[in-house]
This record gives sequence, structure tokens and C-alpha cells, in this order.
Amino acid sequence: MADHSLRLPSSTFRAVLNLGPMRAAKLPLPLGFVKPVLDAEWDEDTLTSGVYVHFEDGELHLECTDKGVDYHYHTDDGESSDTSPWSKKETATLLEWAVLLAMDVFERMPELDDDIEEAAAWQEDGLPIYVCETEPVSLELLEVEIEGEMLTLPWLGSGTVANEHTDGDNHPIVLLWNPAGAEPDRPIARAWLDPATDEPTAEAIPGVDWNAVGMSADDVVEWVEGIYLNHHVLADPASEIMRAALERMGGVEGLPE
Repeated sequence: MADHSLRLPSSTFRAVLNLGPMRAAKLPLPLGFVKPVLDAEWDEDTLTSGVYVHFEDGELHLECTDKGVDYHYHTDDGESSDTSPWSKKETATLLEWAVLLAMDVFERMPELDDDIEEAAAWQEDGLPIYVCETEPVSLELLEVEIEGEMLTLPWLGSGTVANEHTDGDNHPIVLLWNPAGAEPDRPIARAWLDPATDEPTAEAIPGVDWNAVGMSADDVVEWVEGIYLNHHVLADPASEIMRAALERMGGVEGLPE
């Protein structure tokens, strides 16, 4: 298991952003609904914004262009569906809120996406606050908790390594090693998320010549656990800032999770 004494402390980052009129914040979610997990993206090629609303029992995906809003659902097992997983009344209330949120997001794109990427860069540079450049307009102060990463050294073995997702449960990755331009890369370790602890765990792949790799199997396992935590478990700062912005725009900050 990775040494958590090497993990940086979490920190609070502040971002001052133009979130537009926030019309969706004035509307309620269906009675009894908890805080959704929200995400959004901007497609520069099609000039389309996407908003993703995730609950444990289903999802609502919306795409907005200057021609309007399209949407579809996903069931709790991730399958796309034209049929809502919620009751007719709940769906009507949810759609009224979500369509307005999608329109609010579209009106702020791509500027909001650019501001959030810039804010994330400031956070990664160690700055505690970001303020967007804007004409005189109402701004929102967001306070975002950024989880600390694991301190990891560069790869100290021979050759080069890369990691990629592989098939299987619990989001597994495989660590690929290449000694000196050889083909193909060789798998030397695998890592996944332990469902019992929500912590990364890893194991060495049998049959590897660790002398050739230049690191022991134990050291490689510890190294890949840190890489897995940083790049496959912790949300990146841009995603955390975007989620905070969407929660403010949707008026769901105070809802139970």
C-alpha cells in the first residue's frame, strides 16, 4: 500500500467567476432528490455544450446549441434510454430545472470553460485564488476543496513506462514497461480501486525480470499505487471547480449528498 504520509494536505482554492444569470438556481429539484453529481463540457467543433446530471438511480444528459436543448436518460446500470427512470411528475420537475441549467451553461460557454481551465492552472501553480477578467458584472466566489496528491518520484527504473486502462472490474490499469524501444510494451504491474476501501491497490505481474526493470517489485507496486491515486482517483482541479460552478448555477450546493 502507498505510504500516505507522503500525501500532500488538501487545500481550499477560491475562484471568482462569472456564472451568468443562474436562472436554474431559482427552481427546485423534485421533492426528496439528493444533490446530483454535475459535469459539463464544451465542444468547440460543434459549438455544443453538454451537461450531465447523475443520481444513483439514473442520469440525465443534455446537449445545448443555439437551436435548443436535446436530452436523453441513462438507467442506473449506465444504459442509454429515451425513457426516464423517474416518475412522470419527478421527470417534469427535473427537466424544467435541468433544461434551464443547460441553457445557462451554454450562454457562458466557451468563456466559462476557459476561465475554469485558467483557474486550475493558477491552483496548480500554488496560487490560492483566481479572479476572472470581465466587464463589470455580478461575480460569484466559489470555495473548492482540492484533495492533496501523493508525492511520487519520476520513474527511476530502466526504460520507459506508461499506464493504460484495461478490461475488468474496479477500474483496473496496467503498467507497461519498455526497456529500449522494444515492441511491444510489456505489462509489469496492475492496479485497481479496492471496492472495500475505495483505495488504490496494486500487484506485480509474475514472470518479470525485476533486475532488468531496475526496480524491485515492491517499489514498482508502491509507485504505481501513487500514480493510480493521482491520475485515476483524485478529481483534477478543473473538474472540481466546474462541479462547484454547476452546483452554484443549479442552486444545489446545500442539498444532502
